[in-house]
Amino acid sequence: MQVESFFEWLGRAFGELIRFVVEALGGFFELMGSAVAGFISGLSQALGITPSLLGIAVLVIGLLLLYAALRAFLRRSIIAGLVWLFLGLWLLSGLIQ
Repeated sequence: MQVESFFEWLGRAFGELIRFVVEALGGFFELMGSAVAGFISGLSQALGITPSLLGIAVLVIGLLLLYAALRAFLRRSIIAGLVWLFLGLWLLSGLIQ
């Protein structure tokens, strides 16, 4: 009888621990999700773009093209730098209204 109550208590304590961990992780990921959503919303409002995954992906690609232009200019490759710069600016100007 004593052994059964010990294992019942142990099982209950273990279950409560698991429940606490799951609820804590759920709350953490909910906070992170709302923070990311707020960031994307603010970024898209400031730039005048739609807050969609495609819009953010095009923004990242445009910034990567500008980064490629900067790297080309630092390597003293003027023609490649101008090509990357114009492609990046063209893409970003079409995205930002």
